[in-house]
Amino acid sequence: MSVLLGCIADDFTGATDLANTLVRQGMRSVQTIGVPPADVDLGGAEAVVVALKSRTAPVEDAIGASLAALNWLRELGAQQFFFKYCSTFDSTAHGNIGPVADALLDALGAEFTVVCPAFPTNARTIYQGHLFVGDQLLAESSMKHHPLTPMRDSSLIRLMGAQTQRRVGLVPHATVAAGIGATASAFAALRNAGMSYGVVDALTDNDLATIGAAASDHRLVTGGSGVALGLPENFRRRGLLGPPAESDVPRAAGRAVVLAGSCSQATRGQIAFAKRTWPHRKLDVHRIASGDPVVEETLTWANGHNNHTPVIVYTSAAPDEVATIQQQYGRGRAGEMIEDAFGRLAHALVASGVRRLIVAGGETSGTVVSALSVQSLRIGAEIDPGVPWTETIGEPRIALALKSGNFGGEDFFTKAMGMLP
Repeated sequence: MSVLLGCIADDFTGATDLANTLVRQGMRSVQTIGVPPADVDLGGAEAVVVALKSRTAPVEDAIGASLAALNWLRELGAQQFFFKYCSTFDSTAHGNIGPVADALLDALGAEFTVVCPAFPTNARTIYQGHLFVGDQLLAESSMKHHPLTPMRDSSLIRLMGAQTQRRVGLVPHATVAAGIGATASAFAALRNAGMSYGVVDALTDNDLATIGAAASDHRLVTGGSGVALGLPENFRRRGLLGPPAESDVPRAAGRAVVLAGSCSQATRGQIAFAKRTWPHRKLDVHRIASGDPVVEETLTWANGHNNHTPVIVYTSAAPDEVATIQQQYGRGRAGEMIEDAFGRLAHALVASGVRRLIVAGGETSGTVVSALSVQSLRIGAEIDPGVPWTETIGEPRIALALKSGNFGGEDFFTKAMGMLP
């Protein structure tokens, strides 16, 4: 069965979130780590999600990686393409969402696409073009303190407009609520008026299904994983989508570790919850900067614990502590030191027998998966909205839960490990 939907995600947890959404809608989905070798096993996938580490990369690097992914997906015969970014539109003032979307439109010869990061299940909604996190505007939420992509505006029209030379319009909620026909007509009207992007309001999953159906003939769709809810049904109506595949938990057996680099409020709450019962250790950034053997000491500590009890290793910290570290070492160097430590630690842990890993944070997930030389992932059962268990395709078999920093309930870590046999 040929690939129907080719997806490009700007970080690793977002890719997993998207693949999870597609699996729940009945599409056999595989996540690859970057553009894989030609002989990669796609397992009869109907949707392929290429995970990139491009969200905070230099703009030209992000464009280059995204176009390489697009070319590979086109070679697979994909009929429609999806550019996935964060449901809180994580980006800098000048990119990378706008520049990458521009490049993809150009490469596909397309004139128009939607902009819809909404994910109502995780309380990300759009109204009058403004992005909300729960009952707060994006710029008033904890995202304003994000260490890499602080979000200081809530208007998606302004945010997208600052990242592209093309025109950006709005499809208001009243139009979406009027149904598929009205929404498709609004897309056509924006395109005919010279708009390349249409920010689309969405308050519910039904709205997302409407938007997906109205975009059935779009060569490119952009947004968070939520808007992909409506895409599989388009293929099903055309008789192209096979029977749903069953989603189960990974069978990989071995020791379990949580690696948490996200500083989000949600992840810090999850760490605090799990610390009540699991051994835990915080990596000291100052000691890492001094060249102390922090990774080696942490490996010895982790290996010294009961094989049946997961351990937590984290750098997650409150905004004031993060600001102090960034001020002392610089934002870029601080992040690089932390991610390098997590990468080396993950590689050493797997070499010592760890086979079950939860990784919290998009940047940390990208670093860990790259350090483990993972090429592709089978998508398994959902833990919490937007976060499934996955399992590496190939040896060694490793169970991986790649969690966006903001996702999951307070008991996420313990709940996830409790699902495994």
